[in-house]
Amino acid sequence: MKIHVYGQTNGLTEGMAELSGILHIELDAAGLPVEVIQAPGRLLVKLQDGKGTIRYQDKIHFFRALGLLVQHAGEKDHFEITEEPKFSFNGTMLDVSRNGVLTVPMVKRFIRYMALMGLNGLMMYTEDTFEVKEQPYFGYMRGRYTVEELQECDAYADQLGIEMIPCIQTLGHLAQALKWNYAASMKDHQDILLVGEPKTYEFIEQMIATAAKTYRTKRIHIGMDEAFQVGLGNYLRKHGYHNRFELMNEHVAKVLEITERYDLKPMLWSDMYFNLLSNDTQGGLYNINADFSEDKMDQIPKGVQFVYWDYGKEDEEGYGLMYEKHLKFGSKPIFAGGIHIWNNIVPNYGKTWNISHPALRAAKTKQLDEVLATAWADNGNENNHLTILPGLQLFAEHGYGNEVDHDSLQKRLNTCTGADLFKPVLALSRMDEVPGVLPENYWMANPSKYLLWQDLLIGLFDKHIEPDTEAVLPGYYEEMANELSGYRDALDAPFDQLFDMYEKLARVLALKSTMGVQLKRAYDAGQKEELRAMAEQAIPVLYRHADELRVAHRRMWMQTYKPFGWEVLDIRYGGLLARIRSAEDRVLDYVEGRVDRLEELEAERLLYDQTGVPEAGPLNVNATYQSIVTAGAFV
Repeated sequence: MKIHVYGQTNGLTEGMAELSGILHIELDAAGLPVEVIQAPGRLLVKLQDGKGTIRYQDKIHFFRALGLLVQHAGEKDHFEITEEPKFSFNGTMLDVSRNGVLTVPMVKRFIRYMALMGLNGLMMYTEDTFEVKEQPYFGYMRGRYTVEELQECDAYADQLGIEMIPCIQTLGHLAQALKWNYAASMKDHQDILLVGEPKTYEFIEQMIATAAKTYRTKRIHIGMDEAFQVGLGNYLRKHGYHNRFELMNEHVAKVLEITERYDLKPMLWSDMYFNLLSNDTQGGLYNINADFSEDKMDQIPKGVQFVYWDYGKEDEEGYGLMYEKHLKFGSKPIFAGGIHIWNNIVPNYGKTWNISHPALRAAKTKQLDEVLATAWADNGNENNHLTILPGLQLFAEHGYGNEVDHDSLQKRLNTCTGADLFKPVLALSRMDEVPGVLPENYWMANPSKYLLWQDLLIGLFDKHIEPDTEAVLPGYYEEMANELSGYRDALDAPFDQLFDMYEKLARVLALKSTMGVQLKRAYDAGQKEELRAMAEQAIPVLYRHADELRVAHRRMWMQTYKPFGWEVLDIRYGGLLARIRSAEDRVLDYVEGRVDRLEELEAERLLYDQTGVPEAGPLNVNATYQSIVTAGAFV
């Protein structure tokens, strides 16, 4: 499609050129004439009598409007669309601290998608994955961004109307930064800074000073979430017990003094205040009955905005009550929701939809100004951040309209990414929504993870595979593999490689998901010939498919992330492959008489999770890699 854009186009041409490949457009004086008008108020996109019109307020609105124009011009020859942005800030937070550090080209790819969606904010969640020149061990061998890399991303985002905001930690979640000897004197707990220690604030100032010179924005996210052991480690040994609400206030005040020196406007996660005002020593989150008395509120330092994060609530009223509770801090909160990709190999869109719709509806009802979609990568970044795109589209559409349906999401996502992604990415959720998992997977069961990594001979999750499940799992995953291979063949890079990886994962699960159960049953029945056939045929085939998965996963990683961090997954795959070989060797030793029994297969199988979810079946378990692979000491 050729278009000729004229009028108030100052500062837009370079951005349009960057987006032309996705939209399949060519800027040509002989193309469809589109008049551009910059004016306050609603976004307008119109096509009538062979002429287009775009009216926009902010740069980001123009790029969303451009996508809308192309999308609807492909369907009809006249239309008029008006939209009123619901939020002044509608952003994305990409976790680049759990081993996967997105490459600069991939960050730019996300920025292009976000621009067409109309999302105007981007945070790269960097615990220690950014360069601090005074601290050579900060982010050492972790793929940290240089100042120049982040400035390149910041400039690119600004060109497309997106504000990049530094997102760091100044209290907890710093285990990787604090594990080196340089940090010994400023460490309270394994991942928490020592409050009150002068070296702590020198260190924090170095981080903040780096952020201040890197980004053009004056906003900064200073973190401080989930530091539940603050004051209870080295601080306690050094100073004795101190009221931890007061301790938190002292620390926040000192950090705010630093941000003020650099003329920055800080925000921080709000959960620690709810926790401390509830006197909850168990690390509970967001107790609505916390003590929000005027006396307590007066003690909290002023001049900071609070970010309310919630990745699990399903009721709109509950979100509204929490939004109102946050107002007692003195300003409107920023709401941070979650696109569920963490601790999984595949995304969970059942839960993502069920928590995001009510949260965003409530945000609009309560007239919040700012929302944020987080994409965490806990437990090794086994998933790929490209799977969050439908979730980002959801946040975008809620940001410009009232209700959002799957049909409109699919059409918008196709336009904003230049690929037919909606159905394929949502299909990945079914890798965990196997028969036996509750519909929409609210409890975040991750069988595609624990059935991949669990040991063939020890089988910590084999008890969870009941006869009915065993009968259907291999065929279920084989059908998934065939479906995913079709998506792979229909998509271009990098999505073809993404679905190649997932197709290979499904092939492995079709073979491995019930193999441990079969091995134990044959062993208990004394069926040595059955065991021999498995050792000589099925297990070697599994090994070959698992290695193909490893190669496909590595290829996709290198397309998306810096090479640092892949070693963790390589070690996981190496362990998987070695244990498959060991299972083959052990079974052959037994059937050929070199050992008289296999103690691993004689051991009784117990449920991994004895409590579980009352209404759920045994497959509804969410487990981490460390708890999946062994019952032994991991280190």
